[in-house]
Amino acid sequence: MADHLDWHLESGLPPDAAGTVLTVGTFDGVHAGHRLVLDRLAARSAATGLKSVLVTFEPHPMEVVNPAAAPHLLTVGDEKLEVLVESTLDYLAILPFTPALAQYDAPTFVDAVLRERFGMRELLIGYDHGFGRGRSGDATVLQELGAARGFGVEVVPSVIGPDGRPVSSTSIRRAIAGGDLERAEGALGRPYGVSGVVTEGVGRGRTLGFRTINVSFPPPRKLLPPDGVYAVRVCTPLGSFGGMMNLGGRPTFDDPARTLEAHLFDTTPDLYGRRVRVDLIRRLRETRKFSNASALVEQLALDEQSARIALSQA
Repeated sequence: MADHLDWHLESGLPPDAAGTVLTVGTFDGVHAGHRLVLDRLAARSAATGLKSVLVTFEPHPMEVVNPAAAPHLLTVGDEKLEVLVESTLDYLAILPFTPALAQYDAPTFVDAVLRERFGMRELLIGYDHGFGRGRSGDATVLQELGAARGFGVEVVPSVIGPDGRPVSSTSIRRAIAGGDLERAEGALGRPYGVSGVVTEGVGRGRTLGFRTINVSFPPPRKLLPPDGVYAVRVCTPLGSFGGMMNLGGRPTFDDPARTLEAHLFDTTPDLYGRRVRVDLIRRLRETRKFSNASALVEQLALDEQSARIALSQA
């Protein structure tokens, strides 16, 4: 990047920003380890008077570098933003991850992007972080670059989860894929959720005595737990409501299309067209076919009892 370019203009930061304390990464899931980095970032921002910045990427770098190995994501679309808004972060920068950017080695990325574009004065990274071509920019390399170029580098240690292992997006994905929501929640620091817009359904739940809301199915890259019936908490613009949700098809009615269909307890709010987040609290059972609608209704009544108990214990 040419020396004459104004990094305030390039970064979108205000002209009065004297420099930044910065962290960089995918931050998929914004789990407990990520939040420790953000807490340390806020502390350094307060101590130095520098603006705090998180630089992240869209799409996930693996989708560009090695699409076949790209993981399903814990947070897609605005979900990451919904979590980050609860932090004390000053600025979030989302960089398009392109094949050209993937070719930057660590020194080039540090100089051209972090220092020249975002005015970085201090860098905070997780203990296992790596960026630049081939993830060559590990902690040792970055500390050497910092010493040579005059910026500080703080390596934030791991957060140990309830299972005694370091919290990571990979381990959380493994837990969710296996239906272990309790383990995932322990590492995330919150229930695992999926967001979407409430859409019109066919009205079948109403005829069964269990009125439901249909939540738009997430993008294919979103990681979902196994199909089944779940105790859920649905966060809406009108409040938070307990309920139960079917994730998957409706085999009793010979309908294989996978949906997110939730019954809210003790309320029937008008949510059509509104964005909601469904927090998955506990898996109650698998999705299965019943002999008729009456048998399904009997099971739904049992599911409601189980879901209410699960929510009371959450």
